[in-house]
Amino acid sequence: MTEKRYNKFSEVIKKRQKGFTIVMENIDDPHNVSAILRTAEVAGIDEVYLIYGEEDFPKIGKQSSSSAKKWVELKKFTSVKECFDELHKKEFKIYSTAIIENSENKYLYDLDLAGNVAIVLGNENRGVSEEVIKYSDKNFIIPMFGMIQSLNVSVTAGICIFEGVRQRLKKGLYENTGFTEQELKLKLNKYIEKGDKYGLPPIEILKQEKNNQ
Repeated sequence: MTEKRYNKFSEVIKKRQKGFTIVMENIDDPHNVSAILRTAEVAGIDEVYLIYGEEDFPKIGKQSSSSAKKWVELKKFTSVKECFDELHKKEFKIYSTAIIENSENKYLYDLDLAGNVAIVLGNENRGVSEEVIKYSDKNFIIPMFGMIQSLNVSVTAGICIFEGVRQRLKKGLYENTGFTEQELKLKLNKYIEKGDKYGLPPIEILKQEKNNQ
């Protein structure tokens, strides 16, 4: 590991968002899962929650996700209740993407995404489950004005995530992420372990690199 690589890890973990996450419920196309993970990682999302009770979690390759799954922690659950209980313990508001008939649907841009927020994305064909809609704090839609009234789930994820990024930048949450110094140290160590081909502490890594030059 070079000094440049070590410094990159240090800078990245300082921007990780403790209070912003995505929940994927039974999304079965590996390309969609990969694209969502990649977008989440780029946006500084630290954890992604996965609910796979009806589908198997798809196999995703490093190339398609640009190794995003290496840098984002995946938390897997087999039921909506189990996942939502975990999020509520952490004081997250849960917002699901669903068009509800005979109901006034909130627009994405009306939501406050600068707090502890989890956005739930559903299966490509079925959308989110009735259970997700029932137990979410709010359901919302992305405004659309064409003949087609749906988006690919990975596109939906991108729009939602970067609306969150916009709001959180405005509130200074990429400078004050909510992680303690101790949590950041532990996170840095995890990154070093994942990205270190020698298995050595940071200073020893740099020495080893110099010896190999």
